[in-house]
Amino acid sequence: MQVIIHAGAHETEGDRLLKTLLLNKEAAAKRGTVVPGPGKYRYLLGDCVDAVLEGRSPGQGRDVLWDAILEEEQADRVVLSNPHFFGPPRHAIDGHGFYPEAEMRMGALRQLFEKDDLQVQIGLRDPASFLPSLLRGLQPQRATQILDDCDPLSLRWSNMVLRLRTALPDVPITVWSYEEMPLIWADILRSLLGLDAGERLTGGMDLLSAIMSSEGMKRLRAYLHEHKDMTESQKRRVIAAFLDKYAIDDAIEEEVDLPGWTEALIEELSLRYDADLDEIAGIPGVKVLSA
Repeated sequence: MQVIIHAGAHETEGDRLLKTLLLNKEAAAKRGTVVPGPGKYRYLLGDCVDAVLEGRSPGQGRDVLWDAILEEEQADRVVLSNPHFFGPPRHAIDGHGFYPEAEMRMGALRQLFEKDDLQVQIGLRDPASFLPSLLRGLQPQRATQILDDCDPLSLRWSNMVLRLRTALPDVPITVWSYEEMPLIWADILRSLLGLDAGERLTGGMDLLSAIMSSEGMKRLRAYLHEHKDMTESQKRRVIAAFLDKYAIDDAIEEEVDLPGWTEALIEELSLRYDADLDEIAGIPGVKVLSA
């Protein structure tokens, strides 16, 4: 069975993505893909992973786990989504980089589902906005500790991806950038659900509707309806043009207010992030979804 692990990252629209996946639950089930509700597995798998990492028996065999997660459903593919799969927000960054527990926690999942075809899919985000967004949700003491311990210019998502590939070379990885999600939202959903390019979805514009004015959405839907023969790449260019004109400023602009962070630092972080994404695209076993 294919087991698709959507592991966040935090602050990359994970909740909205899961809600849209659940909107497609019934249609996906007809194709053998099950999208369980998060209440069926998040705490269960969290406890099992912690047990494995602590050297204890997880108390649940593979078959028992799947019975609890799937109940009576039959599946060829299961999509499990949890931004905490690689660790909680307070452990998302340390002096060594992003998600220092990622490969250990994925190794524990690999052990729990050793007979299954495990795959990882994850959204990445520019450190210039990821850090401020992440730190806002942490206790002030922990946020200060992270700022003191890490050099933001040294943060590389590629390091985390390489650690995962080294520790689990049989687990393919799919990544995308948070910044491109409005343009490739439907592609991400299809990737998680195992659908072919262009297949119909429910909620394929959910993210766009949150960041574009109602007038813009109305005009965009009308335009797409009138040009049904467009390719996916053409649709993305059209969406980008409508976003440029109708985006809600407050929904896409973020204020960065961290001590010592200058405009020059923010620009440098973004430049390095772009280069990092190019490096990730060259890692064997990694697929990058992009516009």
